[in-house]
Amino acid sequence: MGKKAEGRKLKSIDSNNKLLPEKVSEQIVQLISDRKLKAGEKLPNEFEMAEQLNVGRGTIREAVKILVSRNVVEIKRGRGTFVSETPGLMDDPLGFAFMEDKKSLALDICEVRMMIEPEIAALAALRATREQVEKIEEYAKEVEELFNQGKPYLEKDILFHAEIARATGNQVTTNLMPVIQSGISLFIDVTDYSIANKTIVTHREVLEAIKRHDPEGASEAMKRHLENNRIQIKLLMKKME
Repeated sequence: MGKKAEGRKLKSIDSNNKLLPEKVSEQIVQLISDRKLKAGEKLPNEFEMAEQLNVGRGTIREAVKILVSRNVVEIKRGRGTFVSETPGLMDDPLGFAFMEDKKSLALDICEVRMMIEPEIAALAALRATREQVEKIEEYAKEVEELFNQGKPYLEKDILFHAEIARATGNQVTTNLMPVIQSGISLFIDVTDYSIANKTIVTHREVLEAIKRHDPEGASEAMKRHLENNRIQIKLLMKKME
């Protein structure tokens, strides 16, 4: 961390402002940026931030609560406040947990994934490094091994798709992952792993296209992967009618 960034004073805030905690939370985000704090790194303590901003420690606590609610920072009891491992990303950013018809929701998410993920796969095929391809392959193999052992593979399935998104080199794509993760979790929950064998096959097809640096092939393979999901959800919905 450079001395210039570390020694920089935050701009003092007018304490008469009614939205003071919100303003202070914005300044704390600026501090994280100025000091180039990375995920998992510790923020200055409450006293230091209060002194720099010329506000009370109670205001700092309220501002930190706002940032915790937005998953920008996390509090570790007895240790302090740290930058979140996935700053700004929440487990359920679109409130899927509150939508009652899970099968219909799974189908809707699948449609959105069809709009996004084939292009993500195509970009990954163009841009993936050797190390990223190896990581994608590792997760694909782990999904297959867990399936063959009759064990849950949700976590590795999510990591497979997340690594493809990272391989695009596009930071916005990476931040779309909570939606994709929600879709994978919900699909497996709704279908109870009933088309796991087709998942294995299409994972391999996506992987092989990315290894060949074949964007069109990767896109088409991802479309097949998601289309299998969509068909299965529709079949389940018909059975429920």
